[in-house]
Amino acid sequence: QLQASGGGLVQAGGSLRLSCAASGRTFSSYAMGWFRQAPGKEREFVAAISRSGGSTKSYAISVKGRFTISRDNAKNTVYLQMNSLKPEDTAVYYCAASSRVITTTLTTATYYDYWGQGTEVTVSS
Repeated sequence: QLQASGGGLVQAGGSLRLSCAASGRTFSSYAMGWFRQAPGKEREFVAAISRSGGSTKSYAISVKGRFTISRDNAKNTVYLQMNSLKPEDTAVYYCAASSRVITTTLTTATYYDYWGQGTEVTVSS
């Protein structure tokens, strides 16, 4: 089970940190990802981190340099630090867990096994 939190209303240029807490003892064996879905749009990839030590990270071009994904296996939690937020970042953000080893697959939602319930982020201009 995945529980996302940390969303809210923030002004453009501001920051938020999203958290996703996982239950179970095998958190470190899953790669983790963040996706988002804006009203009227399809769900899109935001960021992903490989399993175990999280040595491999990937980002959507639209957030690269502004967002940072990280994980704390001791806390069974993955984070998404979002800086320099823009109105176009407004969306519901979902965390997800994937058993895939090949990191190039982590940008695709269909390769994820478990999904959290989403947390809403609104960026005002």
